Amino acid sequence: MRKNGISAKLSTSAFLGENFLLDNQNAVELYHNFAKDLPIIDYHCHLSPEAIAVNQQFDNLSQVWLDGDHYKWRAMRINGIAEKYITGNASDVEKFKQWAATVPYTLRNPLYHWSHLELKRYFGVDQLLSAQNAQAVYTHCNELLQTPDYRVHGLLHKMGVEVICTTDNPTDDLHFHRQIEQSPIDIKVLPTFRPDNAILIEKDGFKDYIEKLGEICNLEINSYPNLLQALEQRVDYFHQHGARLSDHGLNRIYAEDFTAAEIESVFRKRLDGQSLSETEVAKFQFAVLIELGKMYHARGWVQQFHLGAQRNNNSRLLRQLGPDTGFDSIGDYSQAASLARFLDRLDTNDQLARTILYNLNPSDNEVFATMVGNFNDGSMAGKVQWGSAWWFLDQLDGMEKQINTLSNMGLVSRFVGMLTDSRSFLSYPRHEYFRRLLCNVFGQDIAKGRLPADIDWIGKIISDISYHNAKQYFNF
Repeated sequence: MRKNGISAKLSTSAFLGENFLLDNQNAVELYHNFAKDLPIIDYHCHLSPEAIAVNQQFDNLSQVWLDGDHYKWRAMRINGIAEKYITGNASDVEKFKQWAATVPYTLRNPLYHWSHLELKRYFGVDQLLSAQNAQAVYTHCNELLQTPDYRVHGLLHKMGVEVICTTDNPTDDLHFHRQIEQSPIDIKVLPTFRPDNAILIEKDGFKDYIEKLGEICNLEINSYPNLLQALEQRVDYFHQHGARLSDHGLNRIYAEDFTAAEIESVFRKRLDGQSLSETEVAKFQFAVLIELGKMYHARGWVQQFHLGAQRNNNSRLLRQLGPDTGFDSIGDYSQAASLARFLDRLDTNDQLARTILYNLNPSDNEVFATMVGNFNDGSMAGKVQWGSAWWFLDQLDGMEKQINTLSNMGLVSRFVGMLTDSRSFLSYPRHEYFRRLLCNVFGQDIAKGRLPADIDWIGKIISDISYHNAKQYFNF
């Protein structure tokens, strides 16, 4: 059998049909009538602003699909693929063929579903990818990638993307975002303020980063007040360029009492190249986060906290390949007490911004689901949110557990829904994946008599979670 010039034994239509993940007629009706055609608000991702600004055309499928995708890289390593074919100097087609040979072994991993959805939705490929049809799939997709509709803007329009919030360093001059504003693209692309490098005082390169931040701000940062001055200057700069969100990727939030003199001493010690104690690190991080939180609140921003990743575990491959290459895992940090103190410190003076919390350790699900309820004050619906299942939890089981836990301990009806958290322009079927799962959860409850068969009202809740809640929450 041949279709789209691709020969393979089995079609994906057998399991990726119109009603994929939808187990009953209620779920089918909810998805197709209330979720399927809604636009996408991707309020947290790692897409390249440069690629959007220049409307990049990718040379081949490997460039748009494999580059930077540590999910796929991890799977390939587990499958015994040499690094040469992952991040090494093998050709793009060789890398793709090794990925294609890995895909059949990803059964029951979300990559199996995601990969076939991406091939189907973007390129019309409805065959199961394998070593046998790798070259044909590669050729077919490459031919499409050379057409105008498959440049970056076309890929985004194909999935109905309405808003993208990129993740950006405070030292970024945001010139690509300015370029995007002048381009014909009708998708809103906004920067997000990610100041981790100025918070993680214990990390290598902290002093160099502070010097770079000072150069950007035309300010010698030789004291803690000067650091705060520089950060506020950059917050204002980002605000002027459309930013309304911040993001922080931290192991945990510390909450150690401090004095201004202590923080000044810790900062100067680090600039002098001295090592710090764990307590000194905790005091500094807490102090900076408090001040940043006040800045965000004053400007009406949303602050996000991604907590619980244990990063860069493989020191040998970190030295060889650098960070964000697939050697991170779930950490088992204590979260509840310090997180509560941090949020309470800001709330005490009514300076707590809208906040979204994401946990990576599933054992923290109930902790985070109940924590957000402590700081919702009735000023708006869902002011403090427990965010979508993140990273290793971003799969059927993890998302269903997040939805069920939030339903049990909060109001899932006020949930701001899905995001991609991706570096790939082919990741937007993840929103479809989430919406199908969401509809199935509600559809199953209707079938079991746990919810009334009020399709219109439940359909409204589905639409809200899929799109409208986020649009209202972020003021897009």
